[in-house]
Amino acid sequence: MKIKTGDTVKVISGHYKGTIGEVKAVDKKNNKVIVEGVNMIKKSQKPTQANPDGGIVEHEAPIDASNVAFYDEKAKAAVKLGWKLDDKGNKVRVNKKSGKEIKEAKK
Repeated sequence: MKIKTGDTVKVISGHYKGTIGEVKAVDKKNNKVIVEGVNMIKKSQKPTQANPDGGIVEHEAPIDASNVAFYDEKAKAAVKLGWKLDDKGNKVRVNKKSGKEIKEAKK
């Protein structure tokens, strides 16, 4: 999976198509990602000591990684990513269209 936590992605299919957000979490085993502000669900919570009132909590649910694409902020478009070896022999992500190296995602 080429998408990492902290990347900016664009949703390319589904109910939230066209939405741009930051990846909060990645589940490589199930090929799922959690994107900020996408696939919001409401969950009822019972009262606890930490939250004595309980209530309805809204948060993001995972979506399939195939439904998002890396968003290049300079090109203002979703782009495909590839792999390339740099000068030191390290494997880095590159933008397939421009050939430029993608900087590491912020954690």
